[in-house]
Amino acid sequence: MKKVSKNKLLLWAFLLIFLVFGFLVGRKYVVKGPPHEPQVVRQEEAPRQVREVILYFGTHDGNKLIPESRELIDCMDQGSCIQATVQALINGPVGDLTPVFPSHTVLLGVTEKQGTAVVNFSRELQQGHPGGSASELLTVYGLVDTLAANFPFIRQVKILIEGREIESLKGHVDLSKPVPANFGFTLSGESEVPAGGLPEAPATEEEGRER
Repeated sequence: MKKVSKNKLLLWAFLLIFLVFGFLVGRKYVVKGPPHEPQVVRQEEAPRQVREVILYFGTHDGNKLIPESRELIDCMDQGSCIQATVQALINGPVGDLTPVFPSHTVLLGVTEKQGTAVVNFSRELQQGHPGGSASELLTVYGLVDTLAANFPFIRQVKILIEGREIESLKGHVDLSKPVPANFGFTLSGESEVPAGGLPEAPATEEEGRER
């Protein structure tokens, strides 16, 4: 009887040790869930502002201006939109039209006050311009009409070269004063052409001597 009780005690002791050991091992190797990942707060991107503008480039024969639409992204205020519009005009057409600015022209700045936009270009505009009355007219009115069409409060444009006033680009179009918009040079505005046709380009000094 004593032998049986002793055996039972040993058995219970063995079972207790086994259970304790199993509990400790189980705690060590218990399968934990995946580590907590910080919650990423995704901020919704604000919709980008798109403004459609009209740019005036030359026709294939270089005698008229024709509009081409362009989308400007994120021009947040009038000043930046005016500058972006002029830069898009300098960059040239995306369609099969004729650029009105030399490709190396650099826009140095644009200001606007009381309806007059003052646009400051690098010297490449003047140095790289091919000249000729028709070409100069397209450059000047491509710029002036583009700004007037997209920003109605702009009535005229003053062109500067590196901050200096100039008489003309190559001796044909008078730039000593601000140039008012004139849509008579565009295909869409032919009804506005003055009765005498396109204004005659002022003669250069060399042409004056020849006469």
